[in-house]
Amino acid sequence: MLQKIKSVIDKIDLLSKQKPIKVISHYDTDGITSASIFSRVLQRWKKKFSLQIIKGLEESFIESLPEDHILIFLDLASGSLNYLKKKKTPVFIIDHHEIVQEIPENIKMINPHLDNAEIVSTAGLCYLFAKSLSSENKDLAPLAIIGMVGDVLEKNIGKTYDEIIKDSETIIKKGILLYPSTRPLDKTLEYSSNPYIPNVSGSYKNVLELLKETNIPKENGRFKALYELTEEEMSSLTTAIMLRCFKQKNISDLIGNLYLVKFFNKLEDARELSALINACSRMDRPEVSLGFCLGNKKCHEEAEKIYIEYKQHLVSALRFISDSEKITGKNYEIINARDQIKDTIIGTVASIISRSPIYEEGTIIVTLAYNQDKIKVSARIAGKEGLNVREVLNKVIVQIGGEVGGHPNAAGCLILRAHEELFIQELRKVLDIETIKV
Repeated sequence: MLQKIKSVIDKIDLLSKQKPIKVISHYDTDGITSASIFSRVLQRWKKKFSLQIIKGLEESFIESLPEDHILIFLDLASGSLNYLKKKKTPVFIIDHHEIVQEIPENIKMINPHLDNAEIVSTAGLCYLFAKSLSSENKDLAPLAIIGMVGDVLEKNIGKTYDEIIKDSETIIKKGILLYPSTRPLDKTLEYSSNPYIPNVSGSYKNVLELLKETNIPKENGRFKALYELTEEEMSSLTTAIMLRCFKQKNISDLIGNLYLVKFFNKLEDARELSALINACSRMDRPEVSLGFCLGNKKCHEEAEKIYIEYKQHLVSALRFISDSEKITGKNYEIINARDQIKDTIIGTVASIISRSPIYEEGTIIVTLAYNQDKIKVSARIAGKEGLNVREVLNKVIVQIGGEVGGHPNAAGCLILRAHEELFIQELRKVLDIETIKV
């Protein structure tokens, strides 16, 4: 894969002498960190470029892209090759999603699926690109770690990520996966929603009781941060939390590595940074998350405010989901939020509820939210085992038109609002057939 990266570098270098570069990146954490790495690299490389952050790719958007620019896609486009082959300009794709179409001649792609390589997030691939270009780009490695955590790839660390972790000087500590692990423990526990700790999350009184039970005292007037705990304290806290969360599926997922990176000259929890970056984009402010990643102080302040507002939207969305009517079948549930939940956060809401203990392992959860004249659809699997939701959505989309993206356990698509009832009808048919097979 490194040879392919070097070949792409040479091609871009040659082509950029005749054409400017247009970079199009996805708006989630991996896409934003990818765009941050790549734009910084192009700036240092003294290349003329423009950058656009988008929610997803549609045929009409691809058609509107200029033919007199080199087009570079980050963290998307692997599922849009049939549209991109019509472009009369060189196209480069750096992505880690599955490829379901034949790669046209006008497209050069860096994707671990092509080489049976270790699955690396797009931010990780952009960092490999940056490092191959110049060792001076090693300072961008922390962004690759945040992208990795944002795409939940931190549990399958191979040689590539080992090297990036080393370059970024990331500190790793094993423990209970609460975040932020760099803030006082009492506040982290009180505001913990992932995981949600019954009778602890949201209750400061019960937080203090838990800390007393685990013999974790205050030091110098404050509680330690999670990463500062001794092995004995971490073990005691982990046991206490797991006893309270025993009804949750995949309880072993509560244990893992905490990734601590240097950001704005402070030690920060990569999970918290990932959540903050994601929040800005979901609140339609991707330019703030981009500026935050590139070290802009004003964007840092603005991002903190947006993050608080985002959490309030999530609470409101989850309350709506709890009270709303649902379409339920054997091993599936469809929740049509219409205009009650922002289309930019419906996927996050689907992910949160898919981890709820109320759903049996393998249940498919499909959520819908309006996006002007379209509908954003997000599908998730409860637990780890079940049908491939990307394939399920694809079977429906083949009937009514649209684009599907994502992974076997988390996928999404965009459909016309005029097809709302037809989509639900076709989706139920596919789900009823597929669940009968199982």
